[in-house]
Amino acid sequence: MSKSSTVAVIGLGYIGLPTAAILADHGVTTIGMDVSERNVSAVNKGEVPFVEPGLREVLERAVNTGTLTATTETPVADAYIVAVPTPFTDTHSADLSYIEAAADGIAAKLTGGELIILESTSPPGATEHMAARILAARPDLATEDLLVAHCPERVLPGKIMEEMITNDRIIGGLTREAAEAARDLYSAFCKGEFLLTDARTAEMAKLTENSFRDVNIAFANELSIISDRLGINVWELIELANHHPRVNILQPGPGVGGHCIAVDPWFIVDAAPEQANLIRTARQTNDAKPEWVLGRIEQAMEAAGDSPTVALLGLAFKANIDDLRESPSLRIAQKLAARAPQAKILAVEPHVDELPPALRDFSNLSLSALDQALETADVIVLLVDHDVFKAVPSTQLGDATIIDTRGIWR
Repeated sequence: MSKSSTVAVIGLGYIGLPTAAILADHGVTTIGMDVSERNVSAVNKGEVPFVEPGLREVLERAVNTGTLTATTETPVADAYIVAVPTPFTDTHSADLSYIEAAADGIAAKLTGGELIILESTSPPGATEHMAARILAARPDLATEDLLVAHCPERVLPGKIMEEMITNDRIIGGLTREAAEAARDLYSAFCKGEFLLTDARTAEMAKLTENSFRDVNIAFANELSIISDRLGINVWELIELANHHPRVNILQPGPGVGGHCIAVDPWFIVDAAPEQANLIRTARQTNDAKPEWVLGRIEQAMEAAGDSPTVALLGLAFKANIDDLRESPSLRIAQKLAARAPQAKILAVEPHVDELPPALRDFSNLSLSALDQALETADVIVLLVDHDVFKAVPSTQLGDATIIDTRGIWR
């Protein structure tokens, strides 16, 4: 597509907003749409409603030059990029309601010839489902009147602004023409290789990438539990094993969080439940790790006395960001506060200014500064390896019982 085309990005979250900002910063007229008036207002002021290094500068530039605006209504555009959430239900099947709502909004604006890209991580067949829903709402349009593709994001939170430009891009079209049109759009900013395929294969590729990591993390997490049982330092164990030229074990932690790895494997399990045995087991292993960490915390609290003070270092799902989605650290904090009303729980998360809604109703839990937590805690639990925590020497931990799920004080 040419730079004279208008692109609408539906959903201004952790992926949609960087996508909109980068497109606009490369001269493409871009309109961001979000149902949140707060997010839209922030974007129109050039403000970033979440933490992502490098995004603020690009956003400010795009807004100041007039190539990026935001609205709460689906606009008329030549191309649409759908970047809305795809959570899973209680039965671990994909919730496509956000995609369906985006499709309904887009359908009303179409005249024919538009490019519609689903960027949200989705189970196989979701792109076809979106296209079918749009066409059902617009019987005056034929299948060939629309170009529909799936282009999954493949970026790491904390490095989105860099990786969105440099990473290779998988592009799956419902038709070859749609895949080529999507490639032309992303070529406005992406310098990586474009890998064209069909939509279902593109959907499955993203799920496969994250399931691969989930299985490997599950191996590390299981090793950490076995090592604890056997009195072995798992961090030393993994370091030694990784000296083998064909071994690369990942690092264990308190569980797995985020919008991708903690969710995407379930989409494969749901699509092929009888065949996805290893993937299901890995998900169950990682989902069970927070409960194991809680057990260790409760043991340490019993040894500390009747009214212990517990410092939980980190609530985000990974280091140096404020993203709490599917965070095992958040689940640990929530369950601990509910189970131990006699304890004073200090949550330390330097990337947020207030407690998330899930923790606000607990009178025994409060947001704390790092120094205060370290000075007063009987039990210190390292849940997220933020740089600010890594900078704390072990000598500053005093006589507190340490539960280090990330191995920074090993």
